[in-house]
Amino acid sequence: MDTIDIKQKLLDEIAKTEKLIEQYKELTKPVSPDDAIGRVSRMDAINNKSVTEASLRKAEEKLRNLNQVLSKLGTNEFGKCLSCKEEIPIGRILFRPESLHCIRCAR
Repeated sequence: MDTIDIKQKLLDEIAKTEKLIEQYKELTKPVSPDDAIGRVSRMDAINNKSVTEASLRKAEEKLRNLNQVLSKLGTNEFGKCLSCKEEIPIGRILFRPESLHCIRCAR
């Protein structure tokens, strides 16, 4: 793959992640105590909100990593592991474009 294809994949993944973040933000709005729902339903809503907040944090981290990878595209730093400075296999970059570490260092 050439740089243009990789850049487009990164941009597509960034757009998808931004959309997902917006959805998570909508789902993590506070549960109003004025809503006429039962106690069990309220507890379920609070639990679901916690799970969604964790997903939101993970998506925000992915977006930061994608932007970091995109900023390195076209430089000598692109595709190099942050820890060991070895090349990250292109298959890993294509499968998980937000990867900042090789498989060995990601463990």
